[in-house]
Amino acid sequence: MRDLRDRPLGPLPYFLEQPEGEDVVPFVTPAGDRMWLVCDHSLGRRVLTDERFSRAEAVKPHAPQLIDAQPVPASMASMDGTEHTRLRRLVAGAFSTRRIAALRTDIERLADQHLDALAAAGPGADLVHELAEPLPVAVLCSLLGIPAEDVDRFRSWVEVLFDLSPGTSKEKARRRLELAIYMADLIERKRRHPTADLLTNMIEAHDRGEMSMGELLTMGLALLMAGYETTVGQLGLSVLSLLSEPMAYAELCEQPQQLVPTVEELLRLNPSTPLSFSRVALVTMSLGSVTVRAGEAVMVSLLHGNRDSGAFPDPGQLRPGRRDAVHLTFGHGIHRCVGAPLARLQLQVALERLTRRFPTLRLASHPEPVIWKDGLGTRGLARLLVEW
Repeated sequence: MRDLRDRPLGPLPYFLEQPEGEDVVPFVTPAGDRMWLVCDHSLGRRVLTDERFSRAEAVKPHAPQLIDAQPVPASMASMDGTEHTRLRRLVAGAFSTRRIAALRTDIERLADQHLDALAAAGPGADLVHELAEPLPVAVLCSLLGIPAEDVDRFRSWVEVLFDLSPGTSKEKARRRLELAIYMADLIERKRRHPTADLLTNMIEAHDRGEMSMGELLTMGLALLMAGYETTVGQLGLSVLSLLSEPMAYAELCEQPQQLVPTVEELLRLNPSTPLSFSRVALVTMSLGSVTVRAGEAVMVSLLHGNRDSGAFPDPGQLRPGRRDAVHLTFGHGIHRCVGAPLARLQLQVALERLTRRFPTLRLASHPEPVIWKDGLGTRGLARLLVEW
């Protein structure tokens, strides 16, 4: 049984509002196709690791679609087996334990700067505007080598790629094209003026024949999207989870040694990414209580899997230091999020600095301190007013 009631979850896509106790359920996607939604933790892990559920098949023209824009075949997230491994190897080094640890000092400095801005704004300030949005953007720009003056240009473009709302398809297509043109232009600028960053390293890999231009462009866009929107959402949701249970925030202030397990529990309890990418079954097989036929598509609800009482006792409760199953927030198997170490580090640094500097932080006494983003494939906050 999943517990989706005891914590602030905000608006969810209609197909995530599933009945309790179901392990795999059919649903109709916003694009009008039929898929299976896996809500069980162990079955979710199986789908994410079983080679009979193919990502490459899921991006073919006639495969069932979640929305009207899916990852292109040249994306690492759209590949199976050796092709996926080939591209992942080209960027994995940038997210190694050693490389990420080396970023801590810079991330601490950036977090302190944004918390200075929060303090200057005074009680009633918006934590999303002052910390959750600008910190991941600054880190991402540094990692990829994106000029700071370009940040405002791509913020609105990125969000449209996670948009599940009906909207205007022409407008969405226009903004997606603008983002692709921007990335292509940035790659050319980097080629003329290389710097010490991940995007320049990828350009050099292309020049050595290790990846195509399409793969280079798509990889740049994928890192940009995943590194920005999901981390912004996760930081805001994590702070909201803590402030919704004041004792939890106070305990973290008093016991900073609990920071790392608390971050893991916040990732489990309130993930910014509620869904896996779709996969298509290559053969007909049993999956829990249903039979999935060859050619049918399956998605894993990471949100439901993270709150499966069969894997996590009292799944709706914030319990730092759990010794239960591993959460699914970063996925599982070969497609597990390559940027997970960087996301973890940003959360750890931001919460460590926030609790140390604002031990009395609380939701602002405002009629509407929290405003949720809606209609996106990722979860997050548009506003989080706080006081201290």
